[in-house]
Amino acid sequence: MKKIRLTILLLALLPMFSTAQEKTPEKRALIIVDMQQFYFPDGFYPLVNPEHASLQAARLLKYFRDNGELVIHVKHATKKDSLINENVAPIAGEKVFTKHYANSFRETGLLDYLKENQIKQVVICGMQTQMCVEATARAAADFGFDVIVVGDACATRDIVYKGDTVKAADVHASTLGSIEGYYGNVMTTGEFLNMK
Repeated sequence: MKKIRLTILLLALLPMFSTAQEKTPEKRALIIVDMQQFYFPDGFYPLVNPEHASLQAARLLKYFRDNGELVIHVKHATKKDSLINENVAPIAGEKVFTKHYANSFRETGLLDYLKENQIKQVVICGMQTQMCVEATARAAADFGFDVIVVGDACATRDIVYKGDTVKAADVHASTLGSIEGYYGNVMTTGEFLNMK
């Protein structure tokens, strides 16, 4: 009789042990920052290769939508060319935050929304790399999120500093280098999509 009771007890406890051993994947969200028309060739502030970045972001967007994961769009407040580019345009049910500063968390509801949805990891892409993308990534890390920045889904422009022109590719690489290892992980779209 004792053996039967012990067997029943072990069978009852077995699900608890197996559940404890399985690691629940962290909930994550895709945040697409400022991928708006004013950054594209016909806009008033065009970047270098924004189309390529938007197509990579579109791959990420499809992946998150197909997997039922949270998608968030952030747009900068501007009166002209403010629409989000058609390659990554929001669909019904996707949250859109409008911001007035480089940091997507500043004076928006983004942090509360992530907390409400129990998000632990944020995947960030958008425009410009050294401005709003970087500011958002650093803030996300400071708030305790696990941060991934998808570099080829971001774009920027040449910068003139004290008469010297810094090429967009150098601005982009330098910014991603300052994020990598300090504020989060930096990877390509392909690397992210191929993660196990």
